[in-house]
Amino acid sequence: MFIDKAKIWVKAGDGGNGSIHFRREKYIAAGGPDGGDGGKGGNVVFKVDTSMTTLMDFKYKRKYTAPNGENGVGKRQRGKSGEDVVLNVPQGTIIRDYKSGRIIADMSEPEKEIIIAKGGNGGWGNAHFATAVRQTPNFAKNGQKGDEREITLELKLLADVGLAGFPNVGKSTLLSRTTKADPKIANYHFTTLEPNLGVVDLGNHRSFVMADIPGLIEGASEGVGLGHEFLKHIERTRILVHVVDVSGIEGRNPVEDFDIINSELSKYDMALEDRPQIIAANKTDIIQDESVYKTFITEMEERGYKVFPISAATGNGVDALMKYTYEELSKLPPVVVFEPEMNLEEEEFIMDDDGYEISRDGDAYVVSGSWIEAVGGSVNFDDNESLQYFQRALLNKGVIEALVNEGIQEGDTVIIGDLKFDFVY
Repeated sequence: MFIDKAKIWVKAGDGGNGSIHFRREKYIAAGGPDGGDGGKGGNVVFKVDTSMTTLMDFKYKRKYTAPNGENGVGKRQRGKSGEDVVLNVPQGTIIRDYKSGRIIADMSEPEKEIIIAKGGNGGWGNAHFATAVRQTPNFAKNGQKGDEREITLELKLLADVGLAGFPNVGKSTLLSRTTKADPKIANYHFTTLEPNLGVVDLGNHRSFVMADIPGLIEGASEGVGLGHEFLKHIERTRILVHVVDVSGIEGRNPVEDFDIINSELSKYDMALEDRPQIIAANKTDIIQDESVYKTFITEMEERGYKVFPISAATGNGVDALMKYTYEELSKLPPVVVFEPEMNLEEEEFIMDDDGYEISRDGDAYVVSGSWIEAVGGSVNFDDNESLQYFQRALLNKGVIEALVNEGIQEGDTVIIGDLKFDFVY
């Protein structure tokens, strides 16, 4: 089954908590703090796998979570970091943020890797908080939360040449004759319900990838039938071989068919209007009306198109078509790669360790962000030094000033993660 779209949820691992521990050894009366740091949470990484051709792996499993980092322990021993979760996707997969629809990455380069969800940093153990005046810190820092997000995966096939045309015009037959692809072929409409890829090998290291795009119909650009699902696979192709049935066996006008398909292409994406096209006038072995056939050839040549009369069934004219297609491809730039519209490194409160956001929940002020929630989660209310550290951290990072600017008053409730307290200034 060919699956070319999926929505999934990914969650990076949380960082491990720092350890509160003191050195306790024989003959050492007052060992100092030696709590180790927590380990870093695992990342969620996407990687191109050129052997994959579908997003089938994501059809049944929709949630992926990386392991958390382990907590620190005594003797300044750092907790073990969580392992990364690596998700393989086919070459040509576009990763989008589900909420905004913006492109995060275009996985078109072989072996490309990208971190989509970054693991949280581990918290500091109490050994970090020892000073000349604070010799026995009875608090440590919690690990930060790992990123999480909903994303959509969309596969846009990477093919040099796309076979365009109405259903049942012979695209699958042409693909099967010129490549080792084995598409389903029969004499009825919509035999092809999913794209097929094949490599055309002309020898002497001359080859290109050709895709049989399922037959389009009038209204495809507006989503009629499976129009949008099919059209997106044409976007990356560098040349279109427009296959037209010129036999007249079904009583259709080949000029009208050609114009309808081109209209649907341009309505879907204006860039397709300027995509180079080569016309394959197919089924010349069973022409029913010679005048319709000749009119089509004359009209297309007058419009400036290169026309190849062929019979995909018998192979007549196919070699010349493929050789010319290769020659034209050699003159064109590489396949289109979509530029990212969303830079995860610049997204607020996701990759910024010091970022925070203030919002309202009824009368309460909610301060959120990975760093601030880690600090808030590590407060020991029974330890005066821990409270002082927490207060200084809020003051130094500008959180107190930001709350005042938001209009907070003495006694108002502040929520940071699972921590809730009254504001005192």
